[in-house]
Amino acid sequence: MEQPLTTETTSWQRIPWKLNLALLLVGAAWIATYNVIESLAAWITYDVLGLAPGSQLGESLAFFLYDVPKILLLLSGMIFLISIVRTFFSPARTRALLGGKRQGIGNVLAAMLGVVTPFCSCSAVPLFIGFVESGVPLGVTFSFLIAAPMVNEVAVIMLLGLYGWRIAGMYIVLGLIIAIVSGMVIGRLKMERHVEDFVWQVQVGEGGLQEKLTWPERVERAWQSVKEIVGKVWLYVVIGIAIGALIHGFVPEDTLGSIMGQNQWWSVPAAVLLGVPLYSNAAGVIPIVSALIEKGAALGTALAFMMSVVALSLPEMIILRRVLKPRLLAVFISVVAAAIIITGYLFNIVL
Repeated sequence: MEQPLTTETTSWQRIPWKLNLALLLVGAAWIATYNVIESLAAWITYDVLGLAPGSQLGESLAFFLYDVPKILLLLSGMIFLISIVRTFFSPARTRALLGGKRQGIGNVLAAMLGVVTPFCSCSAVPLFIGFVESGVPLGVTFSFLIAAPMVNEVAVIMLLGLYGWRIAGMYIVLGLIIAIVSGMVIGRLKMERHVEDFVWQVQVGEGGLQEKLTWPERVERAWQSVKEIVGKVWLYVVIGIAIGALIHGFVPEDTLGSIMGQNQWWSVPAAVLLGVPLYSNAAGVIPIVSALIEKGAALGTALAFMMSVVALSLPEMIILRRVLKPRLLAVFISVVAAAIIITGYLFNIVL
């Protein structure tokens, strides 16, 4: 005799058409809004406010009014999609996937997982402890720790919106290479003894491996992620774009070209050294980078600066110091900084 439908199955069957209709309407509204913001920004700046096209204030304001909604729309849409993917990768599941993997293969897998799994400075310590305790090799763990903040959805979305697939794709590939190679180098150095002793003693549970979600639940979690992440970064977006707008409208091109131009061999390492102690995130730094590039800064130099700010932020280093002894932390910073410098030079040569 055929078994009756469970409550969960019946509920799922009643929801899809409503869910699909809602997603379709939201997607259509998103596309329509995205396509009108540039003309709307120009209309407000030059017609409503009467600023002259080509004037410093007019160019700055039009830049600001266009980029703020554009970036926030891109963030909201892409974070929603990426968060759907993330519902399949809990931290416990990630640890299970990485556990027991060899050098090389493990580094590649860890770096790729770092792109689609939640990670920020505040979660560095528990994730690090969980990976080490679960038997994930130290070098593989570092590949994950490097890739997650550097090749994050905010950086990729904003680069895609500002420069298109070519630059965003190169950034993703080179960011993954940095994470993989840096992790392999750290793994070869055999520095496990430079991890704080308490890390090896912590036992992390494997809860959450069997969590099963319906699609409505995944959509709900994705929407919550959009509200949480955009709620945390919107101010950085506005401040970063405001600074970028001022640079766009008021800073002479030859000034930045002489400091961060492609012909200045020392500009890449200087940009990385400048970025390491700064605290920001991709939402705040990418609009500034965009304005710098428009004013004559070399792309590789500007992106190297961004990478160092995002991947080697001071708060993250302070938190990681809780689990890494000074020598290993110094090696981590040095290896990643060197890889970013090389990447900056490569961008300047290729583009």
